[in-house]
This record gives sequence, C-alpha cells and structure tokens, in this order.
Amino acid sequence: MDKKKILDQEQIGLIVNRISRQLVEIHADFSESILIGLQPRGVAFSSRLKCAIENQTQKEICYGTLDSTFYRDDFRRREHPLNANKTDLEITVEEKKVIFVDDVLYTGRSVRAALDAIQAYGRPKSIELVTLIDRRFTRQLPIQANYRGKEIDSIKSEKVQVKWKEEDGEDAVLITIAV
Repeated sequence: MDKKKILDQEQIGLIVNRISRQLVEIHADFSESILIGLQPRGVAFSSRLKCAIENQTQKEICYGTLDSTFYRDDFRRREHPLNANKTDLEITVEEKKVIFVDDVLYTGRSVRAALDAIQAYGRPKSIELVTLIDRRFTRQLPIQANYRGKEIDSIKSEKVQVKWKEEDGEDAVLITIAV
C-alpha cells in the first residue's frame, strides 16, 4: 500500500484561516451560534477553528463537543464494540445556529448520528457542517458540507487519515492507495 500526503501543516493552517473567516462572515459575533466538534476526530479541527474565530472576533464563542457513538446505525453491527467519547456540551442549543465540525465527510452516517444526538440538547434553529476533507463520491446519505477544506475524489478501498499535531505528532492528511 502506498501513502500519499495530500495536505501538510501549512495547507491545514490556511484551511483553518479560510474557514474561520467564512464562519465569521456568516455568523458575525457568534452570539446566536455554537461551534460543536464531533468526537473523536473533529475535536482537534474544531478547537483550532474556535481559536481562530476568537482571535478574529476578540470574543469567546460558545463551544462544545458531541459524541454520537450510541446514535450510530452500525452501533450493534460491529465485530468489536465501539468506545464512547465524552460529550462536553453544557449549553442548550435551543434556537441556536449549530455548526458541526468533523475531520472527514465520508458516508454521512456519523453526521446523521450527530443530528440525532444533538436533539437531546434542544432544537437548534439551524445546523451547518464544516469538514476538513470531503470525500465526494462515497456518500451513502444525502448529507453535504456547508464549508469544506478540500474535496477529494477517492474510492472505497482508499483510506483517508487526518493527523493532528496534538494527538499524532504532526499535521497532515494522508491517503492510502491500494496497489
């Protein structure tokens, strides 16, 4: 198997800056908006977006993390049990503009699970999706990102791996190509 780097640290930084500026343009001071990182891999990306947005707005924004493990449609179908992550959402989302953040949009099933999970915290006014990587041709559900870092055309046998410096020692996006 061959690994190809499709994004490096500098490119990821540019994407964080671009998307944070787009979010500020749409959501202004974030007084009606909440940024939510989807566990586990969307949290590092959302944390960076949060910092960039706060630097631009000079305000602390509402932020949380959401685990949707037990809302997944494949929860009981896996050979090995899934490990739940921590939800840290100490605010209601009632009538707020929710912005989900994840690293890779693949089949859409994780986002669908997050849509179910968020209902336990209220009824949002709207929900948007930010994703670092959008694997366009692998969707199984009609879910699309509102903001995306990079679109890639990949096939099912290829694997996209996002590495974060805080967790993996480097910032990079790799695609494993089966040969």
